[in-house]
Amino acid sequence: MRLKSLEIKGFKSFADKTVLQFDEGITGVIGPNGCGKSNIIDSIRWVIGEHKISNLRSENLESLVFNGSKSRSASGLAEVSLTFENTKNLLPTEFNMV
Repeated sequence: MRLKSLEIKGFKSFADKTVLQFDEGITGVIGPNGCGKSNIIDSIRWVIGEHKISNLRSENLESLVFNGSKSRSASGLAEVSLTFENTKNLLPTEFNMV
């Protein structure tokens, strides 16, 4: 089983829907400071059930939702979804993607 894609919308710095596709092999995330690299990891931790807010580098749950900027209004909710390849049936389901 491997991670195929990550979809983020309204989570921290990701105001717009952003879809990251993960090919086989190693994936690196690079970019300048403040561009959202750590927020990608935070979103994965959040969607799989991280409950300790400090582990998500935030002070409260509200700060996980995009708070707006000079040119953008705040988001009302945060959405994160993961898609896993399940071709080896490691999850007991009939689906190849979960």
